[in-house]
Amino acid sequence: MSKKRALISVSDKTGLVDFAKALKELNYEIISTGGTAKALAEAGIAATEVSRLTGFPECLDGRVKTLHPAIHAGILAVRDNPEHMRQLELLGIGTIDLVVINLYPFRKTVLREQVTLEEAIENIDIGGPTMIRAAAKNWQDVAVVVNPEDYPLILQKLSYDGIVPRELKFRLAAKVFEHTAAYDALIASFLRGKYEDAPLFPQELTFTYEKAQEMRYGENPHQKAAFYKESAGWDNVISAARQLHGKELSYNNIGDAGGALDVLKEFGGETPCAVAVKHANPCGVGLGETVSEAYKNAYEADPVSIFGGIVALNREVDADTARAMGEIFLEIILAPGFSPEAIEILTAKKNIRLLELPALYKANSPKMLDMKRVAGGLLVQELDALLAGNEELKTVTDRPPTEEELRQLLFAWKVVKHVKSNGIVLAKGNRTVGVGPGQTNRVTALELAVRYAGQSAKGSVMASDAFFPFSDCVELAVKAGVTAIIQPGGSIRDEDSIRACNQAGIAMIFTGVRHFKH
Repeated sequence: MSKKRALISVSDKTGLVDFAKALKELNYEIISTGGTAKALAEAGIAATEVSRLTGFPECLDGRVKTLHPAIHAGILAVRDNPEHMRQLELLGIGTIDLVVINLYPFRKTVLREQVTLEEAIENIDIGGPTMIRAAAKNWQDVAVVVNPEDYPLILQKLSYDGIVPRELKFRLAAKVFEHTAAYDALIASFLRGKYEDAPLFPQELTFTYEKAQEMRYGENPHQKAAFYKESAGWDNVISAARQLHGKELSYNNIGDAGGALDVLKEFGGETPCAVAVKHANPCGVGLGETVSEAYKNAYEADPVSIFGGIVALNREVDADTARAMGEIFLEIILAPGFSPEAIEILTAKKNIRLLELPALYKANSPKMLDMKRVAGGLLVQELDALLAGNEELKTVTDRPPTEEELRQLLFAWKVVKHVKSNGIVLAKGNRTVGVGPGQTNRVTALELAVRYAGQSAKGSVMASDAFFPFSDCVELAVKAGVTAIIQPGGSIRDEDSIRACNQAGIAMIFTGVRHFKH
């Protein structure tokens, strides 16, 4: 077998030594640079330094080492092109058959706290992307590897007949452009955030996500799905949670858990809070002096809908709370932590998923863009990161709310922000008593909330995610026994709703901010 050449230069040294040893056994000559050459030498594996091949030393602090015709001509020459091969022979350049490169760890660098712009710039790889793009362009003749996970497959094929199949080389080439596109998008995003007046929505927008897991299916069994996480490194999002127990999370699990987490963040970490979510809508939210009391209030808000749902809490789950949650079927429990006793109690249930996320109480950042896919396009907006209740509140009725009504109004307002529009929430005694989500008109949403609340509607307060176009919602709320209302205001018929409140002697507050959630 004639000797072939492999160029290896990797920042991720996972599996490097074993891979290089196997290539040597397959009669490959190895060309290498810097830290990779050093690692190979320490393992007793002979490698030719790039500078010896090019006859030109590394310079500019290593910024220039592989940008040389002896490298790129060896990669780019088309083997069945006689003129290409004649020129290589004339120039004394040998071909390179395998290129194994992964890039400077730019993402790891910029995720470090207080990283400087200069440090980030120095971790922008120039030679690496150039070489792997060249190899990918000439994929018919050159195999290119950017992920150590592909080493075993390459060795398997080479050990069989010394050839990397054409189909595999094509797939590897496609991986290169996925890799460099993501790499460049991450750099562009970082740099855009480093200058004043950077556009939130640039003319060309590219995002970088990493696959966290493949799923058995999507929303329905006939749909394939995967979960990708942002490269930004947020520590308070569902992709940062650590699963302690239970089977693999599903597509719907992750969506609902993320929704529960968003509701929980409205309440911060000062007061124990529990949030139950079912099919992307909060079905029960409760506060309490203890986490156990908060869960009890969330459960009693809607003991039917919580069954098979997801519960998120902003306190460590203790034994009492674990015993209470263990009495019903829950898909997921998400919390900043679990006591050893709680772990013992809950892991007795085989299928329940336990997710630990210490930073879950931290508010979302406006930099977390909100995106919605439509056929042929992508809608992008700032995340609605304004914490509900922080708006400028204005009493518009003759009677202001009592202190207790105001507490319950703000509680309901924080919840309704996360209910699908049109959304209505009724609350009383530090828990939701009725939730009316996602209706085509606000009256029907209110009727649903009242139906869920039953007798608990009497003496409750009401929150609406958007204004009332007519006074009919106020009239229905009064009939149900609601004593105070919070809503954005802004309708041309606001006075009709205000008048109806005054006639009934109930209080109403305007927030001036709408919280649609579609």
